[in-house]
Amino acid sequence: MSSCLVAQSGGPTAVINASLAGVIRANQLNPCYEHVYGGLYGIEGVLQDKLYDLTNISAREIELLKQTPSSALGTCRYKLKRGDDKDYNQLVEVMDAHGIETMFYIGGNDSMDTVDALSEWAKANAPGKRFVGIPKTVDNDLVPVDHCPGFPSAAKFAAMVTHATAMDYGAFTRPEVFVLETMGRDAGWLAASCCLSGDVDLLVLPEEDFDKDAFMAQVKRVMDEKGECYIVVSEGTHFADGTYLSAGKSADDGFAHAQLGGAGQALKQMIIDEGIVPRGLVQDLSRAARSSSFAQSKVDVSEAFELGMSAHMRSADGSFTGQVVGVRRGKDEDGNYAPEFFAGPASEFANAVKSFPAEWILPDYAGIAPEAYDYFRPLIQGEPDIVYDNGLPATIVAFNKR
Repeated sequence: MSSCLVAQSGGPTAVINASLAGVIRANQLNPCYEHVYGGLYGIEGVLQDKLYDLTNISAREIELLKQTPSSALGTCRYKLKRGDDKDYNQLVEVMDAHGIETMFYIGGNDSMDTVDALSEWAKANAPGKRFVGIPKTVDNDLVPVDHCPGFPSAAKFAAMVTHATAMDYGAFTRPEVFVLETMGRDAGWLAASCCLSGDVDLLVLPEEDFDKDAFMAQVKRVMDEKGECYIVVSEGTHFADGTYLSAGKSADDGFAHAQLGGAGQALKQMIIDEGIVPRGLVQDLSRAARSSSFAQSKVDVSEAFELGMSAHMRSADGSFTGQVVGVRRGKDEDGNYAPEFFAGPASEFANAVKSFPAEWILPDYAGIAPEAYDYFRPLIQGEPDIVYDNGLPATIVAFNKR
């Protein structure tokens, strides 16, 4: 009997480990593979033969794994180059050394490109090796899924933080603005989800070129009407010429993506320089939005776990490779939201960005349309039963730290 390998890549989420737990638990229930190995630090660690045997971890550890945020195997941002066989051959050597036939890769857009590249290369060079993708990203920018595991929990957290900080901000009479910055390089899904709180006055998304004069007019209008203004901005917000509001764009993350951050501070300073208010406050959600297990969506955890199990189940078919599992939006017999799990070619998931729909963006930075609320609300429902230890959510010791 052959073995399988699971690795994680890119930015962590609150539920990425639930997908890992799904693969492990599925193999315990239906042992298609002799061993389930975890690749430490993504494809980068796998190439260095850094593996951890996950086959027989306990039911208790699997339960805690589902509620443990971040990447329990460790992660990386490492780009496999098409046409360069060195890494491909090295990977096959590692897989052969451990009797591994199938690799599951949990990640975002670039990780699904890696699944596609590996499966295409394997057809000609290693036909016995199979590669399967399991998506995750808080940015929610993958196609062709309805939504991506990790996003619903991040959206729930973002809306909760928006409401909490808006309550704090609203307690004072000082003339100042409040700016909340979220992740979202190319797509404004996470920033838009903050509107679920009911507290957002102005919303700035990367789907629309930033018009400074038009925006400042709206800030002044809101301040004149309310004496306060709560603003949410996505880190990827840019001017018409493509220049980001934030200045931190000189470095990249290993995939030639500009490293962003600072849009909130830049926006606050613009408002002060315009003389609209003498000061402002900035809250940056940053990494907290993707690693906060205490704000998990039950829908998100359940779907992430099911996708891991689905990927394992589908891989029992020896021809299943170069595929990614995903979630479509369906309805149950009562007309309520229900997920539908499917699989499609990795090429359809890679190298494309699903933008927040233009028709869901209200003019004048005024927020989101009712259709967006209808999209978001089912995804953030429910809270999983969290196991606590000394008053804090219990987590496992990450496998890459053992």
